[in-house]
Amino acid sequence: MAGFSRDPDDVERRVQQWAESFASKAERYKAAQEQTEQIRLTATSPHGVRVTVSADGTVTALEFTEKIRSMPLPELSAQILATMRSAQSGIARRVGEVMTEHLGDEDEQTRAMMLGGLREKFPEQPDEPGTDDPAAGNWDYDDEEPAEEPPAPPRPAAVRPPERKRVTPEPDEDEDDAPW
Repeated sequence: MAGFSRDPDDVERRVQQWAESFASKAERYKAAQEQTEQIRLTATSPHGVRVTVSADGTVTALEFTEKIRSMPLPELSAQILATMRSAQSGIARRVGEVMTEHLGDEDEQTRAMMLGGLREKFPEQPDEPGTDDPAAGNWDYDDEEPAEEPPAPPRPAAVRPPERKRVTPEPDEDEDDAPW
């Protein structure tokens, strides 16, 4: 049993050091997790779409400029998805920065596995001009003229319901106008 002492005080001191090291490591992981949960990444397309995602890839904000009003819906859908993927592609890099900040070079294998999974789920996207420029797409709403409200659609013509024909029951021959 090399490395183990028979001295009970020495064993107790080593166990205490191990427990303190473990508690310190747990605190660093917790701080990394808390900071990771606060990560928000935003991508902006030059076509008037802005998407913000969290570290798990969930869309937390979706914004448009007036440019999208004239865009065909299939193109708008494609722009939203491309911009979302662009924002998500930075997740592994940003999570890696947080892990380095809190954990240093500790647990390289865990970090490699975790970041590898994120890179696989959210691969790097080819740069599209203007996708990382927050000013792309004229997002400064305060300087814009307010958009005119589109005219209200015409009201449908009033349609009268068809008149119902009243049916009056024919008196029974057997009743002779008797109330019973």
